[in-house]
Amino acid sequence: MSTVLLPGSSTPHTGGDELHERALEAVREQLALAVGAKKCHGCGCLHKTVEALSKTGSGHSGLAAALEETRGVFLPKEYDCLGCQVCYPAIAANAFAEAFPGEGEAMDLCPTDAPAERRGWPPLPGDYHVLRYRAPVAICALNSADLARRIADLQPEGVALIGMLHTENLGIERIIRNVLANPHIRFLVICGVDTQQAIGHLPGQSLECLFSEGLDERGRITGARGKRPVLKNVSREQVAAFLRQVELVSLIGEERDTVILDAAREAAATDPGPFEGAPADAGIETLRGAEPQRLVSDPAGFFVVYPDAPTHRLVVEHYTTAGVLDCVIEGSTPAAVAATAIERDLLGRLDHAAYLGRELARAERSLATGEPYVQDRAPGEVVVPAGDCGCSDACIPEEGLR
Repeated sequence: MSTVLLPGSSTPHTGGDELHERALEAVREQLALAVGAKKCHGCGCLHKTVEALSKTGSGHSGLAAALEETRGVFLPKEYDCLGCQVCYPAIAANAFAEAFPGEGEAMDLCPTDAPAERRGWPPLPGDYHVLRYRAPVAICALNSADLARRIADLQPEGVALIGMLHTENLGIERIIRNVLANPHIRFLVICGVDTQQAIGHLPGQSLECLFSEGLDERGRITGARGKRPVLKNVSREQVAAFLRQVELVSLIGEERDTVILDAAREAAATDPGPFEGAPADAGIETLRGAEPQRLVSDPAGFFVVYPDAPTHRLVVEHYTTAGVLDCVIEGSTPAAVAATAIERDLLGRLDHAAYLGRELARAERSLATGEPYVQDRAPGEVVVPAGDCGCSDACIPEEGLR
């Protein structure tokens, strides 16, 4: 015989039909409160709870009328979770799961769809701001959106990204996958306001428990008080690697920028270097740059760049492939000149655009310092695309092209 503490009761009740009926009545009461709360009507938490309860035998037989009434107020889903102080669907689901543990354990209660992985870093989308790849600290601001934006705007050195965490299952799974994909992240600072539901998600508390107590045999975070702290979309190998890679700095409840940034700086100062124990499928390729061996002429023409000291302006002359001047651009900054060249379709190749940007920067430095400027030849052996000079195959002209 099981013993549980039902919502609104200060004493435990024993199992049997009386317990089941009391639990079903508690679920009906919470669903009625959700029907009366307009914010719940478009919330994925309510939608998913009703769907999950209706798929259970006890819910289908004992809650049919309440579930139908609740469906009657549904609006198209606007959000997965609002982080409400009291979550009626969560209390209803927990009351049901306590009285019917077999059916409750099988319910899928997460309102968030599993995200599709993408190439690059971070591989999973989320509510975060990416600052830089090679930085040792990630900051999780939990449900404090303003805090996340403020810190992101500061672009703090040593911080790779700052984001939010709304759920204790898919949300934590996304953190694990995104951190494992960046071996440079060695510290996770959690701060901001955790959800304060009477019985709800509590993702911050769940994340703390993951570090301190780990997972049980069912994949549930031991000691987590959240509604559904079960990690189903990451392997135990990935969880173990994440816990080895990252050191947790817990500041739950802290919203002062200075305190959080001080903690991030202190952590970054002890950076042990990139983590080497991530699963093989994690990480992003790092390429070593190599000088170009071939320089293919731009079919749009070529540029002559020079600084005009008397007017303190940058000047670019554009010539067609036949050597005919067709345009002169003057500007006070490299960005202004390059933007005009792009707008006039004077650049047909990306390598030519990169070369023009480099030469404009050198010419600008000449204007600022007075040092002589001589336009460099673009790197690589010059090759004219087939047909540009009348040949059937690509050839190397007698004179190099700018």
